Amino acid sequence: MTDRLALQDPRTQYPQPPFPEQPQTAPGVAAEMDPKPDHGEDSYVGAGKLKGRKALITGGDSGIGRAAAIAFAREGADVAIAYLPDEEKDAKEVLALIEAEGRKAVALPGDITDEAWSKQLVEDAVSGLGGLDILVINAGRQQFRESVAEVSSQDFDKTLKTNLYALHWIAQAAVPHLPAGASVITTASVQAYEPSD
Repeated sequence: MTDRLALQDPRTQYPQPPFPEQPQTAPGVAAEMDPKPDHGEDSYVGAGKLKGRKALITGGDSGIGRAAAIAFAREGADVAIAYLPDEEKDAKEVLALIEAEGRKAVALPGDITDEAWSKQLVEDAVSGLGGLDILVINAGRQQFRESVAEVSSQDFDKTLKTNLYALHWIAQAAVPHLPAGASVITTASVQAYEPSD
């Protein structure tokens, strides 16, 4: 007799397109999506691999950041998530999931396109967590325009401040707090390599 889990066919395991049209203004809210995305809320089981670690995750309310926050908490880490105030609904869900694992959850609502906030959020994470040894710079911005002529200077500036400047500001503020052996993780969108039509 074995305790093997049944195999699942990944081709049919999750909801399949077509999905209903559901436009949202940026930033989008995961709680309003149909079907609701799977970030591991019900499927991820931890093994204690990050016990005692202290993580800061930008964009921790949804997408990759949300999945990382859930997984890190289930692996034993205390987690601070940075997110836009407009994404409070999603962030509260993530914070509750972190706390349900018996881990400390720190909420950091703000806009990382502001240099002072990018630096302050690191200080607030360190203070709230009692240190920092994992930094995940995940928050990102993109927008669609029919033509490059339609990309405004405001669009361009906000994208660069979110995707590049904030990465620099946050890493720069975090380095003095990161002990030897700490981890810094950055993400990029598939749009950089295989852009949508």
